[in-house]
Amino acid sequence: MTSASLVLDPAFTVAPVRRRTFGTFVEHMGRCVYTGIYEPGHATADEDGFRKDVLELTRELGVSLVRYPGGNFVSGYRWEDGVGPQDQRPRRLELAWHSIETNQFGLDEFIRWCAKAGVEPMMAVNLGTRGVQEALDLQEYSNHPSGTAWSDLRVQHGEESPYGVKLWCLGNEMDGPWQIGHKTASEYGRVAAETARAMRMVEPDLELVACGSSSSAMPTFGTWEREVLRECYDLVDQISCHAYYGNDDGDTASFLASAVNMDRFIDAVVASADHVGAELKSKKRIDISFDEWNVWYGDRSRRTDGPGDAWEVAPRRIEDEYNLTDAVVVGNLLISLLRHSDRVAVACLAQLANVIAPIMTEPDGPAWRQPTFHPFAITSRLASGDVLRVETSSPSVETAKYGEIPAVDAVATYDAASGKLAVFLVNRSVDTPVEVTVDLTRTGATEVLEALSMYDDDGLAVNSATQPDRVVPKPNDSVRLADGRLTVTLPAISWTALSLS
Repeated sequence: MTSASLVLDPAFTVAPVRRRTFGTFVEHMGRCVYTGIYEPGHATADEDGFRKDVLELTRELGVSLVRYPGGNFVSGYRWEDGVGPQDQRPRRLELAWHSIETNQFGLDEFIRWCAKAGVEPMMAVNLGTRGVQEALDLQEYSNHPSGTAWSDLRVQHGEESPYGVKLWCLGNEMDGPWQIGHKTASEYGRVAAETARAMRMVEPDLELVACGSSSSAMPTFGTWEREVLRECYDLVDQISCHAYYGNDDGDTASFLASAVNMDRFIDAVVASADHVGAELKSKKRIDISFDEWNVWYGDRSRRTDGPGDAWEVAPRRIEDEYNLTDAVVVGNLLISLLRHSDRVAVACLAQLANVIAPIMTEPDGPAWRQPTFHPFAITSRLASGDVLRVETSSPSVETAKYGEIPAVDAVATYDAASGKLAVFLVNRSVDTPVEVTVDLTRTGATEVLEALSMYDDDGLAVNSATQPDRVVPKPNDSVRLADGRLTVTLPAISWTALSLS
């Protein structure tokens, strides 16, 4: 057993907790949509064909926002294929994920699903094979009340009220050579600026996200952000970050330290954006939309039901089976996002159902929670008020990728109105428990309401359709609170949430 300590003071805050931190992502990829959130023949399906078991789990997950319809998918997507009578919608070759898109689920269905799930829609426009005009058409269909061709078509389709979508992605991962319509930074920055300028002519108060680098490992990282923002800085509100982490090489110590990379990624993009703002002498500040993040394994994903070269409807794609260690990493990545709440305005766990997802389903079968579901749901439920600056003293662990890192990582939130304090902690040591002492004298906390930890003797333990609750949060009975000091033991490879008042 080693020891660590934290000091919390409500006077020292980072920023208010942003509810949009708890976003997710629905892409027309694999079974995320079809047999994921939408399956008309399912026993739980409602009148719109939405799986009610998945809707219920989405609400339990605490999702605030959903990005749609992609992802790589959007760069070849014709949005008008997915509106109007379903029996008149065309089937298309979907190039990004090598499948057949039936278009039975589209914009109208997505907006109805969002209303039932209680989430905000975040729409992406196609700047791969399309451009300014198609983005304006989609905006008009979505947001204009009536009296124009596209808005009247929406009314004709049975949706009298405009959708009121305020948050828009200007394309997706346009830095990636895999992207349909891949562009250089200057090419993309120009079309993003043109699209943003035109969309603001209709609605000046939209929130617009420019494509940042699809990974901090991209050879153009940094240069891409600088060149794109020089073109569109005063026309957009956020620039995107995407990051996925895995343990394909078996280096568990480095994998548990993945949040170190996320911290550095965010800090680097903030520095790049602020540098361009200084160059342009702009008073505006660009924030970050971390609109794709998760654990993703390239080597153990079920990629397809059939031959790799077959064109199928909703084949299985990257249906990762997550374990306890993955859940700890996801919890730590949420800690990173929260502590950057001063600049991270939006974050989207990718994706919601089946595809590298917290929720799994089977066609005509059950839905269940992966281990990664739990830290997301609990953090979303408990985090409120302001994010606090946490001073941590912790023993170190050695990692091959990041060198020496603190074994204990933590963030806290404090809601002055309710008097609720939440503390989220991880122990990134692969083999050593840590006893943490938290100085709460400045918070006035006197009662522990909840103490939950995710840990297991088997770090590779998973949930399944037959064992959906093999890996779940457990009460942490080690917590003690007296005279303004709290102690709690964090097992090796664990994530913990504390709620106090």
